[in-house]
Amino acid sequence: MSEAKTGDTVRIHYTGTLTDGRQFDSSAGRDPLEFTIGAGQIIPGLDREVAGMAIGDTKTVTVPADEAYGQHDPAAVQEVPRDAVPSEIEPVVGKRLQATTADGGQMVVTITAVGDETLTMDANHPLAGEDLVFEVELVEIV
Repeated sequence: MSEAKTGDTVRIHYTGTLTDGRQFDSSAGRDPLEFTIGAGQIIPGLDREVAGMAIGDTKTVTVPADEAYGQHDPAAVQEVPRDAVPSEIEPVVGKRLQATTADGGQMVVTITAVGDETLTMDANHPLAGEDLVFEVELVEIV
């Protein structure tokens, strides 16, 4: 039986949880996730763990934050004037918005606090700073 290796396109089913057991994502009820091992298409810690698996293998993988979405960066949290958000958008804690950076790029931010005059925006990935646990099954090597 062949094992998945760097450069192979694979399909996996997975369930992702935080270390406290809260689920953040799953492929259950959907098509398997397809990616090429080593191509940087998924988080590095999970990518590395799929290499060496054979079709039908299952495993539990714990991916430290540094090999997932990185550590939470306090510098990525900023307070902005409330009028920086278009008036037709209701500012609510947890709402994700697309923002334009100073160089014209796009980034996703999450509103983390709403004040009378300001909003606090967090540009960190929602899973930054979290160690992630994945239940993985290799379904196919394409």
